[in-house]
Amino acid sequence: MANLVVVTVATKETDGFRRFLRSAKHFNYTVKVLGRGEKWRGGNYMSAPGGGQKVRLLKTALEEIKNEDEVILFIDSYDVVFASGPKELLKKFQQSRHKVVFSSETLIWPDRHLEDKHPHVREGNRFLGSGGFIGYVPKVREMVSGWTGEDGDSDQLFFTKIYIDPEKRKSINITLDSKCRLFQNLHGALDEVVLKFEDSRVRARNVLYDTLPVIVHGNGPTKLQMNYLGNYIPNTWTFETGCTVCHEDLRPLTTLKESEYPLVVIGIFIQQPTPFVTVFFERLLKLQYPKNRLKLFIYNQEVHHERQVSAFLQDHGSLYQDVKLIGPEEEMDGPASRNLGFDMCRKDKDCDYFFSVDIEVVLKNENTLKILVEQNLPVVAPMITRPGRLWSNFWGALSADGYYARSEDYVDIVQGHREGVWNVPYVSNVYLVKASLLRSELTEYELFNSNILDPDMAYCHNIRSKEIFMYVTNMHSFGRILSTENYQTNHLHNDLWQIFENPLVSDWEERYIHENYTHIMKDKLIETPCPDVYWFPVFSEVACNHLVEEMENYGKWSGGGNMDKRIQGGYENVPTIDIHMNQVNYDKEWRKFLLEYIAPITEKMFPGYYTTAQFDLAFVVRYKPDEQPSLRPHHDASTFTINIALNHVGVDFQGGGCRFLRYNCSVKAPRKGWALMHPGRLTHYHEGLPTTAGVRYIAVSFVDP
Repeated sequence: MANLVVVTVATKETDGFRRFLRSAKHFNYTVKVLGRGEKWRGGNYMSAPGGGQKVRLLKTALEEIKNEDEVILFIDSYDVVFASGPKELLKKFQQSRHKVVFSSETLIWPDRHLEDKHPHVREGNRFLGSGGFIGYVPKVREMVSGWTGEDGDSDQLFFTKIYIDPEKRKSINITLDSKCRLFQNLHGALDEVVLKFEDSRVRARNVLYDTLPVIVHGNGPTKLQMNYLGNYIPNTWTFETGCTVCHEDLRPLTTLKESEYPLVVIGIFIQQPTPFVTVFFERLLKLQYPKNRLKLFIYNQEVHHERQVSAFLQDHGSLYQDVKLIGPEEEMDGPASRNLGFDMCRKDKDCDYFFSVDIEVVLKNENTLKILVEQNLPVVAPMITRPGRLWSNFWGALSADGYYARSEDYVDIVQGHREGVWNVPYVSNVYLVKASLLRSELTEYELFNSNILDPDMAYCHNIRSKEIFMYVTNMHSFGRILSTENYQTNHLHNDLWQIFENPLVSDWEERYIHENYTHIMKDKLIETPCPDVYWFPVFSEVACNHLVEEMENYGKWSGGGNMDKRIQGGYENVPTIDIHMNQVNYDKEWRKFLLEYIAPITEKMFPGYYTTAQFDLAFVVRYKPDEQPSLRPHHDASTFTINIALNHVGVDFQGGGCRFLRYNCSVKAPRKGWALMHPGRLTHYHEGLPTTAGVRYIAVSFVDP
């Protein structure tokens, strides 16, 4: 076997170059890099011909190679990966029976007028691609000896003119790899190339010619497709091993003292009314990262959320190294705020990372920031999703006009069937950026501005144009994103109304349902203080407080008289001082609560009875010694009644409770957030015991009247 040397030109170390080297190392290729530290003068391939600098550097390098039997592979590197090793490459080269083999293309570039001069091929691509060729040193030397062009001239045109000249083609003995056995150029061939998963390795397969190319090149506008293939080839991710590179080049924090942790500026962006803002800040506080290594940049353009932001800063702002707040009064728009946040980190010599988080992001994983910093990547986002939807904060591909397109692996990544760290074209909502990037590649201030793209798309476009890779990781479960579409702002505690939007096993439940509710059945938490009276935890402290505060804020308590226009017939036999749920537009939400959290308990405790949780009356009652301290014996107009204590006996009030006369049995110490459930008619004649001090609140529902 001949000696093979891989020669490439790389004037700077891009993420793509590092990927190329990793694949070369995997197959033990010997790589010689030309042009390191030189300024690139070879033009911009995407828009105009160029690349002459590469030929100049190659011509010079060939003068130093003394071994005439050597085979040289001259290849681009920023957008190339090896899919197989030198042995296969050399074997296929020798099978070509030519001294120089160029990669081939379906499209002619840069001069269409030369089309007729290209020799016809029986099958395969007819045109030469200069992004890769392999040949014996003397012949390659002969081929480039005539180069006298400028660095910005076209290398492709230079090699094409040699190839279409019959004499030169014959004397150098050049052919094209027309069926992509050695080289696969992706431009013009995206539909021909698929991933082929083999034992613990992945290859690209050309389905048109049924070949397995050794080298894959994302030439021209196919960089993103190359990134997609590079997530797998040659062994980045396989079905057998999962991700093989996710633990490479990490920046472990465990060995560091807290004072040595990288300094992170966390940018928090509030751009629309959003539920559970208080919970967002509670989670921020729980983030496992030394607070004295964090600075906060908070942008809030919602007057509605000023209360929550200032409460957080007042209670906890001093824990952080620094806080900058941009409020609604500054009238700054979204893109400007993001540019400013980035710039705050860029100009702060101590800033190591910028962690951007939108307010609607729910970071359940307290180690999110540590995990992202340890990944040691230029831009990395934790994958977050919408429960039950295929929405996530990354795109697997882009459409031709730069908008969303679904990659083949998108669903598998979102659903966690493939776990790894994925090179993707777009991330949003939450991501970590290296500050060194902001000071080197991303020095342009207005990264988020565009006349046509929204800020996130503009930012990602700017990153891609600098050939910086963006990653999303789903190696851990990080959290989700809230729906903000139908968030009302006309109540005191608007989060209460979110039971439909951000519902079960989720944000509403975490906030408002008692922490022990899910253990009720398993841990037998249901008590029976009186016959057929069941007592169990259902509401959290916050739920009780919010419901009481909401009612007091509304303030239109009934007078406690028998005449009541709010009910059918206008007469209440046993009146209380109360506010009905429908008076505060909470009746639909209340029924949803009864269906989801009360009905399952009813069906367990009263076997054979199935409730649809219908009610005519659901209300919050207020008992006060000087107003209405108690309630005379009565039946309820219900099949069963739910009575939830909304505050603490002994703290907020004295006395109170409920007595069931038939059983001479009382529940005298109602627990806040616990529900009493009992039949309404016939057997459970009951009275409200006197509240002797303070104010007592209960939420009552007459279910299935």
